[in-house]
Amino acid sequence: MASIFNALHIGYSGLNASQVGINTTGHNISNAETEGYTRQRVSTAAATPITIVPGDRGNGVVVQDILRVFDSFVYDRYTKTAEDKEYSDFTRETMETLSTYFPEIEDVGIKADLHTYFDLWQSFADNPENNAMKIALAAQTETLSLNIQQTREEVRGLQDQLNDQLNTAISEVNRIGAEIAELNKAIETSELGYLNNANDLRDQRNLLELSLAKLIGSDVFGGELVSDMSVDRHVAENAEHYNVHIGGFNFVDGVTFHPIGITNEFNPEGFHDLYYERQDGVRIPFSSEIQDGRVGAILDMRGSALDEVTGTPVDGTLQDVLNQLDAFAAGLIESTNNLYAQSATQSMQSNSLELSEDMPLVNSDLNFSEGTFDVVAYDIDGNETARRTIIIDHQTAMGDSSLYEGDVGFDPSTIIGQLRVNSDDNDDNNAINDIDDLLQSSYSENGGLSISVKDPSSGYTFAVQDSSPSGFASGTNFAGATGLQRFFGGSDAKSIDLDYALKLDTTKISAHGQPVSGNNKVALDMVQLQFEKINFELGYNTISDSVYGFYDSIVTYVGSATNSAIVSNDSITAQFNAVEQEYFSISKVSIDEEMTNLIKYQTAYGAAAKVITTIDQMMDTLLGIKR
Repeated sequence: MASIFNALHIGYSGLNASQVGINTTGHNISNAETEGYTRQRVSTAAATPITIVPGDRGNGVVVQDILRVFDSFVYDRYTKTAEDKEYSDFTRETMETLSTYFPEIEDVGIKADLHTYFDLWQSFADNPENNAMKIALAAQTETLSLNIQQTREEVRGLQDQLNDQLNTAISEVNRIGAEIAELNKAIETSELGYLNNANDLRDQRNLLELSLAKLIGSDVFGGELVSDMSVDRHVAENAEHYNVHIGGFNFVDGVTFHPIGITNEFNPEGFHDLYYERQDGVRIPFSSEIQDGRVGAILDMRGSALDEVTGTPVDGTLQDVLNQLDAFAAGLIESTNNLYAQSATQSMQSNSLELSEDMPLVNSDLNFSEGTFDVVAYDIDGNETARRTIIIDHQTAMGDSSLYEGDVGFDPSTIIGQLRVNSDDNDDNNAINDIDDLLQSSYSENGGLSISVKDPSSGYTFAVQDSSPSGFASGTNFAGATGLQRFFGGSDAKSIDLDYALKLDTTKISAHGQPVSGNNKVALDMVQLQFEKINFELGYNTISDSVYGFYDSIVTYVGSATNSAIVSNDSITAQFNAVEQEYFSISKVSIDEEMTNLIKYQTAYGAAAKVITTIDQMMDTLLGIKR
């Protein structure tokens, strides 16, 4: 039966419940600004009553649980928008940095250098024998080349920075994964037997989960959701079986952690590649699976897939810009050199082509086109002596220069064969004034193509003139692709420069085509080049555009991508702020609410103490009766 001592216990239970409430409220207030902390609430219920006649007698209050106010559904949305925002923030920052490398305003940048470069070709055409103009043109060519190189180096430097950040980010991802596994173990130990809630440990795990989502994007899978509407309608979280997947692979499985591998051991360019190592030691490529968070943004900007031979990325925004810059420089180099080969000289030597003698030119990696070009010879007075048309079709190769006209197996359809074949170029039945009589040629895979006058003392010179439907520089591109007669050296944006021989002696720069004093055909063609469409080889695509037009497309690509990143970031930021506010309204500590609770528990504590005081007085009265 209920007794006065039972009444004393009821008062004590009230004191205890109020004390737990005050402790919990104080804990909330103390952690109001602690990142990742979730406010906690005390769950109480009436104690099991004493069943007697005429009715049950109350037995006080019991503290059932201390729960954190956490809604798993809202938190999942919060982590998802957080990883989207981190991806967007990083992309915007990187694109804004990239855009500063293309300051195409107010006569600043590569385009302004191009204008000055072509203007100097015009001035040179007006004064073709002026050495001062040659020096000025050479200096501007080097300035243009240097700015193209520097722009590429800046883009590549940004790519290298992202590569370093990738390594750092993956190290952080693995550290977080290891900590989550350790926390899972601690939570399991703390909650063993379902007698306790490891609220603070769960907060730490959720904070790591949020950091992981921001870094690389992750999917968390848990057991059945547990809810307690008596505490708060937003209490809903997983009780057990905590797993984390990244890119579809198991990253954390309870207390087991599977790290993400990263290596650049066999990459000649130093680019890191990601992999997931199975238990049997097999490494599965992993980079293409990451599309979220900071790492996803790094891979999308740097490039995720790496070429097995060169080690450079085959995709990614920065690599796209590098490829476009290289295509721009290569197009400028080849079209310029193709025109410059029209300038008569006694000797031409191509680049080292590494092209087999029997490979069809149009099937090679070099930018050859089917069509024709002319080799023209001039006498000592600059008069045209001979002209031979060389044909390039789908079967034309360089040819074996070890074979001569009389040798068995000599192929007159090859480049070497067409240069050496005995032919009456002038239809004058003169056997000593044709191209094969005046010029000698040779080819080797390592040394390239060489053409020169057989007798330099004779005063003969020669030139290579390309042919095309428009009569300009978009024909076979033979001289441009081989670098047979160079104004520009190099092959891409990394190596473009004024040809080394012209650097050593700028007086060798020539404006003439036909070797006659005052001739300025080459210089005039160079001026016209800026307005003509030329071919730019971008991957497997050939783009026909002007020099200015193609460069403008690069700047437009960067500008559009930057603007898109900014607009997208503004939208995602607004969405993130809304979801974050929703999450904070549920789980973040409100000082005003906690102060109200503190007053409530203080009042309850005082009332429970009054109950105990009253019982104490009752006991004194009872004992007084005995005396």
